[in-house]
Amino acid sequence: MSDSGQPRFGRPFLKWAGNKYRVLKHILPQLPVGEQLIEPFAGSCAVFLNTDYPRYLISDVNPDLIRLFKILQREGELFINYAQKFFTPQNNSEQRYYQLRQQFNSTTNDRKKAALFLYLNRHCYNGLCRYNKSHQFNVPFGRYKRPYFPAREMHSFHIKAQLAEFVCQDFGKTVSQAQRSSVIYADPPYIPLNTTSRFTGYSSNGFDLNEQEELARTAEQATQRGVSVLISNHDTPFARKIYRNATLMHFNVRRSISCNGQQRNEVAELLALFESG
Repeated sequence: MSDSGQPRFGRPFLKWAGNKYRVLKHILPQLPVGEQLIEPFAGSCAVFLNTDYPRYLISDVNPDLIRLFKILQREGELFINYAQKFFTPQNNSEQRYYQLRQQFNSTTNDRKKAALFLYLNRHCYNGLCRYNKSHQFNVPFGRYKRPYFPAREMHSFHIKAQLAEFVCQDFGKTVSQAQRSSVIYADPPYIPLNTTSRFTGYSSNGFDLNEQEELARTAEQATQRGVSVLISNHDTPFARKIYRNATLMHFNVRRSISCNGQQRNEVAELLALFESG
């Protein structure tokens, strides 16, 4: 607990679109008790870091994200010290950023690629993770005066990661691995609020409305195996339709990523809980 009496949550070490750190107070009370927490959309791992399950299965379709998590899990301080070498004043320039971005896109060295992924995350515009059709990272330079190196947060992640298995695979395969008494927390790329809201994924594959429906069906089917599923999404008519058989909870949250500062207003979100029988 903090001095104010409010819970103190463990911060993720990555910037991430849709990071759940600021809305943990809404999510954590809705998570059922279980023997294992499964997250098929890892993102920044804010929920993983702030829960206390005996075991975890954390997956994502982004191989760069899972590679970073696995190397940090395995190496701990050795990797933290290695990654920190990229966080220098000399590397915080537009020219150097694009040189290192090119190195990231071309290297076949897993350790260097993981460290550069963290460098890009902290130096790129708004902490976005975006790729072109050739899976080349293409976010521009962010122009921060002094990008923060998250050594403390990485150390905490390394310790917690000893309870977890990290895999790179789609949500369907991950959900199929859930056994009775598992709990799934799914935080997919969100349903667009309108036709101009098209940031629906951080992998080069995207995540369309058919996949949103498939996730909802998969969640409902999982309950028949004794698995409870909690899903986050925008509160839209489409979301309420596909989650109609779940228990719904509504809350508002401020946008954290927007090209237009005037558009950082509150938006409605849903938590949909499919409980096992």
